[in-house]
Amino acid sequence: MQNAIFYPSLMLLAGVGIPVMATLNSGLGVKLGSSALATTLLFFIGLVISSVYLFKTEGIPGEIFHKGISWYFYLGGILVAFYILSVTWVSPRYGVGNAVSFVLLGQLLAISVIDHFGLLGAQQSSLDTKRLIGLAMMVIGVLLVVKRTS
Repeated sequence: MQNAIFYPSLMLLAGVGIPVMATLNSGLGVKLGSSALATTLLFFIGLVISSVYLFKTEGIPGEIFHKGISWYFYLGGILVAFYILSVTWVSPRYGVGNAVSFVLLGQLLAISVIDHFGLLGAQQSSLDTKRLIGLAMMVIGVLLVVKRTS
C-alpha cells in the first residue's frame, strides 16, 4: 500500500522538476550565451550528484558494461542529452510551457507504443479504447494549452 502513495508521489515530484529544470537551464543558457555550455554544466552537476549517490549506496561498481546486456540499453544517455540540449535551446525561443507540453505529449505517445508492444523489455500492456481516448484527450489538451507564438 505504501508503494501506491510513494511511487506516484515521487514521480509527480520528478515531473514537477522537469519544467523547473527546463526553465533554469534555458535561463542559464541565455545568460551564458550557450545552450551547449548550460547543458554540459547540468550534466556535470548531475554526474557528481549521481556518482556520490552511487558510491554511498552501492560502492564502487566492479563492472560498468556487462556482456549480457544488449548495446542499445546504453543509448539512454544519447536521448537524455538530446532532450536537455533541445529543451535548453528551444525554451527561450518557443516558451518553456510550449516546449514541455510537447515533451509530455511525446512521452505519452512513446509509452503507449512501448507498452502496447512490450518493446525494449517493458511490461506489455495493450492499448485499449480507454487509453486511446485518454491519448486523444491529451493531444487536445496540449493543443489547448500551448500558446501560439509568432
